[in-house]
Amino acid sequence: MLARLRSLGRSSLEVFATLGRAGRLWWHAIVHKPTRDSASLVIRQVYQLGVLSVVIIVLSGFSIGAVLALQGYNQLVKYGSESALGLGVALVLVMEIGPVVSALLFAGRAGSAVTAEIGLMKATEQLSSMEMMGVDPLHRVVSPRLWAGFITLPLLAVMFSVVGIWGAAVIGVEWLGVYEGAFWATMQDGVDFVRHVLKGIIKSVVFGLVITWIAVFEGYDSEPTSEGISAATTKTVVFSSVAVLTLDFFLTMIMFNW
Repeated sequence: MLARLRSLGRSSLEVFATLGRAGRLWWHAIVHKPTRDSASLVIRQVYQLGVLSVVIIVLSGFSIGAVLALQGYNQLVKYGSESALGLGVALVLVMEIGPVVSALLFAGRAGSAVTAEIGLMKATEQLSSMEMMGVDPLHRVVSPRLWAGFITLPLLAVMFSVVGIWGAAVIGVEWLGVYEGAFWATMQDGVDFVRHVLKGIIKSVVFGLVITWIAVFEGYDSEPTSEGISAATTKTVVFSSVAVLTLDFFLTMIMFNW
């Protein structure tokens, strides 16, 4: 019994120590807001994290929008409500599927890349070399990636939703024969920026900050070996996915009565 309690205590202390290190890293990195000198670093990371993720976002958004149109049409046509297909697809995309799926794709592509890159820099002692030259690694390496993730994921989520709606229009209007005027009119009348679109944007902002935070911390805190970098990359994807799905529930619950 005592052995189990000691094991539980050690595990709890390790968790709190990890959270403390993560919070300290986030605080010290976020205090270094982008300046004119570091703007180029942020722009480069926006390209690495955002622009290079556009292809997978566009392909996934179109595919999911097309699937939503097919599934929604099969259900709505039974009740003669296929004209509401555009409204249903738009609401699902902008409030839930757009932010969540974009965040999961972002974690798998950009988050894992950030962790591997920082972990490799630690393993090859590049971070230590920066400190010896008087350059703060948190300012040079971590902060630009945090700000880039904060900026890019909301833009990717919006792009995902727009492409998804376009995919639904292609399938619903061009293939299934839904009246084009009704498809767009119901969407225009039923989707409100504050009550619907803004909720998805808020979610994507939170997801972007959390995913990037996890990615940079796991890379910065990883063991400087190939096994350590591999384990850290896996943790980034797993922890980010769990965090996104958990936060989505709580954010939806908080914004339910908005």
